[in-house]
Amino acid sequence: MAKRDYYEVLGVQKNASKDDIKKAYRRLAIQYHPDKNPGNKEAEEKFKEATEAYEILSDDQKRQTYDQFGFAGVEGMTGGQQDYSQVFRGFEDIFGDFSGIFDTFFGGGGRRQGGGGGVRQGANLRYDIEISFKDAVFGTKVEIQYSRNESCAACKGSGAANGSGKKTCPTCQGSGQVRHSQGFFSVASTCPGCGGEGYIIEHPCRECGGSGTIKKRQKIMVTIPAGMENGKRVVIPRQGDAGPNGGPPGDLYVYMRVKGHEYFERQDLDLYCAVPISITQASLGADIHVNTLDGKTIKVKVPPGIQSGKMLRIRDEGVPSGGRRGNLYIKLIVQIPARLSKRGRELMEALSRSEGENESPKPIPLSELSD
Repeated sequence: MAKRDYYEVLGVQKNASKDDIKKAYRRLAIQYHPDKNPGNKEAEEKFKEATEAYEILSDDQKRQTYDQFGFAGVEGMTGGQQDYSQVFRGFEDIFGDFSGIFDTFFGGGGRRQGGGGGVRQGANLRYDIEISFKDAVFGTKVEIQYSRNESCAACKGSGAANGSGKKTCPTCQGSGQVRHSQGFFSVASTCPGCGGEGYIIEHPCRECGGSGTIKKRQKIMVTIPAGMENGKRVVIPRQGDAGPNGGPPGDLYVYMRVKGHEYFERQDLDLYCAVPISITQASLGADIHVNTLDGKTIKVKVPPGIQSGKMLRIRDEGVPSGGRRGNLYIKLIVQIPARLSKRGRELMEALSRSEGENESPKPIPLSELSD
């Protein structure tokens, strides 16, 4: 089933303020929450749909990316069903202590049972680069430099100093939540003793301060395949942030911005360019030489009587992709000289007389102008 536009999901306009977005989400979350709709799968899906929309539109950077690139730009940025409890830890400003109920529904509490916090995959990261038109067509390799959270080598990602380990939180008994009743909701809030982790670290690692990760800057080489389009991405597995508690790292999403070219345009796998020819070349026909995007010079035969604006197709000189290649289309532009020499004018007048030209041309059928 196709995803609905996030603004449509929340029922707000594209210029809606953050406060309007927050109010719209609160209304939908209360309306469709599973505690209020037990066993109702449709309400459950609407609840998740509204949550995903709010996660994107409430974040200025994610919202800007979504407005520019749509769903493709924010893929991998949402919490996903598997870890919605992480999303709702930042929603206290909407519901206050109400946010803890989401951990119950999406499995957050179950992950913390018994202490230890559970092993989760790290966050995905996004990196935007600008590449040339030619590099996008034929592919290239680009070195990028970015920062990510890496697992602390000193404590192996645990956050605890060597040998000290972790202790089940005495406040929540390892669940990561404390509960109280509020109307028809059983409200669970993040445990203040352990911050929702279900355990406490008595002796934090000195290297990472107990976080289990250290921010580091790294360089990697990104291979951009031939045929890359503007707004598309390359996914580099396991190059995102390291997961908490020694969990596996997320992925790195590298998005492309392709610069325009002075002479060439692209449509799917085909390339287009315009080449000027003279009146005599158009009338008599000629062999002209055209430079392709990859730097070759090819000879192109112009048939006699060609009209300005007509296209010539050169096979297999377009964009390579998947073992095949598109075509190059050359648009011929007949250039009219702005000034003629005396001899040139005499020859043009003689040509006009010999061809029987007059000052009352007949209209041209529109069907002949379709090209």
